[in-house]
Amino acid sequence: MARLTGFLVMLVVASSLGVVASQHQARKLYAAVEREQQRSQQLEVEWGQLQLEQSTWAAHARIEKLAREKLAMRPPLPGQIIAIEERP
Repeated sequence: MARLTGFLVMLVVASSLGVVASQHQARKLYAAVEREQQRSQQLEVEWGQLQLEQSTWAAHARIEKLAREKLAMRPPLPGQIIAIEERP
């Protein structure tokens, strides 16, 4: 009988340690998920900012201004334009 009681006590202790270990692991994983969700939100904000910046850099008026000022480009004169039509 003492052997059975000792075995059951060991089984309860082992089970308790298993529960504690699994709870600890679950808490660690939950904290990791929270960190990754926060990082995901930060990346979404950064993505929005980058899209806004890209649209600013690619604005037609900005590109035209840079072409005129830095590259001294001008629109072609009407006589310099050649229209090519597609044949069916």
